[in-house]
Amino acid sequence: MDNRSEVRAFLTSRRARITPQQAGLPASGHRRVKGLRREEVAMLAGVSAEYYARLERGNLAGASEAVLDSLARALRLDESERAHLMDLARTAGTTRRPARRRAAAPIRPALQQLLDAMTEAPAFIRNGRLDVLATNRLGKALYWPVFQDPARPVNLARFQFLNPGAARYMTELDHQRAASAALLRTEAGQDPYNRDLSDLIGELSTRSEDFRTLWAAHDVRLHRTGLKRFHHPAVGDLTLAFEGLPLPNDPGLTLTAMSAEPGTPSHDGLRLLARWAATLDPSERPDPELAEVTADRRGPHEP
Repeated sequence: MDNRSEVRAFLTSRRARITPQQAGLPASGHRRVKGLRREEVAMLAGVSAEYYARLERGNLAGASEAVLDSLARALRLDESERAHLMDLARTAGTTRRPARRRAAAPIRPALQQLLDAMTEAPAFIRNGRLDVLATNRLGKALYWPVFQDPARPVNLARFQFLNPGAARYMTELDHQRAASAALLRTEAGQDPYNRDLSDLIGELSTRSEDFRTLWAAHDVRLHRTGLKRFHHPAVGDLTLAFEGLPLPNDPGLTLTAMSAEPGTPSHDGLRLLARWAATLDPSERPDPELAEVTADRRGPHEP
């Protein structure tokens, strides 16, 4: 990812979404640009128009934290966008290094033990590229359509954008895709020289028009909590709350765990999924034929 072009596109897109009214500025006269003018952003940030123009051309090198904070306030950046701006500033002006591939590091045994101890909650560990690196038994059962995709490593974004079965499995696929594109954009800002990440973005951009559109929006996101909705072929519809927990001792890795509200059909469905998961060989991928048989024999939420 070219830092200067990324900075230029990010700042331009954030400026374009703010109306003068939102910024408390008069909207009189003909406006040739969508959103705020450069000089208006400069005024709101307390810098000269010439200096802001230099920043928006992609030159964040040397910008102080105070200037970046003022710019973030002027552009009304949220927490994830502010962090992305800081990441872009951190890598600005550095000598471009050859893109590198990262050797796949095994998950620490203690982390797998932690996952395995979570017997009532689907859980998995992913990296910033959205590769699923480890799961517990219930997590693998929940995500078995993703594991059925022959592409390796198992990757959530690749499944969402390129697998035709994703729309049947993820009932809010558009939302999931937007979140994944924003997470990948966030990761690219933090690690612009990651060859594996660049390869994935290139593959998705080449093969998916939806990804190209979302990528061009330059949205970023911190995916820490929320709801995930599935239509699982074995147990039917599930609405699960998730928590994404960064692992401080394993930089770049996130543990995601899910649960269902007690007394709901999703809670019953999760119990049924646990029964189905108990029949699976943990060393094997879930069998789609077994899922079809299970779905035929039981109602979608039969305990």
